[in-house]
Amino acid sequence: MRRSRFAAYVTSLLLATGLGLTGAASAQASSTAVTGGYVALGDSYSSGVGAGSYISSSGSCDRSTKAYPYLWNAAHSPSSFAFNACSGATTDDVLAGQLGSLNSSTGLVSITIGGNDAGFADVMTTCVIQSDSSCISRINTAKAYVDSTLPGKLDAVYNQISAKAPSARVVVIGYPRFYLLGQTCLGLSETKRSAINGAADYIDAAIQKRAQAHGFVFGDVRTTFSGHEICSGNSWLHSVNWLNIGESYHPTASGQSGGYLPVLTNAA
Repeated sequence: MRRSRFAAYVTSLLLATGLGLTGAASAQASSTAVTGGYVALGDSYSSGVGAGSYISSSGSCDRSTKAYPYLWNAAHSPSSFAFNACSGATTDDVLAGQLGSLNSSTGLVSITIGGNDAGFADVMTTCVIQSDSSCISRINTAKAYVDSTLPGKLDAVYNQISAKAPSARVVVIGYPRFYLLGQTCLGLSETKRSAINGAADYIDAAIQKRAQAHGFVFGDVRTTFSGHEICSGNSWLHSVNWLNIGESYHPTASGQSGGYLPVLTNAA
């Protein structure tokens, strides 16, 4: 999601204190081969922040050659490929700058969006730095936004995708749970970990509901990431990354190839 915001929040607060979101897509998934072009939209979970191997021309969008859209394109060779996902994107950003590649020939669209709208960076910063109660309070504020405002924001994006690419199969992909619970693990308390996982479930449920209302496929990555959360023996997600704060709480290259790519492949 937004690397610059997360880096600024976490770095400043950590220094000040001295402290060191099913793997198969939903039932609508089809094995029908995609015809036409592929357009990848969304935030850092689609651009590939955390996976490394960033495309220099993408600048601060940090699009990675190890991100699931890039991998899917390489494996399936659609007639065209537009990799428009960008680190930090909100629904407003998608509307303002990512939809230009959509047209009547677009056969497949993928998107992850909504986490930045709901305050991903601030939620994680609060939970890393502050108390259990502060973490839960901030999560509850995010949930209230998900209830009151996010559905309309998602509808606006989905309506424009349908209008600009009426023949496309649209795969809306959710976010993973961050933590494997019940493990001995340094870092956040079990209370915080459980609340953060609950928040991932909450936003995924909201995204799924709106996606399906528009006739889109919802791709659920929580099953593919199961057993590969933070605190597992083989995490596909970065915890706080002290060498690159912006990559914190984002999928690794393995998370992109093993967590996200199979979901898009099954749904497309």
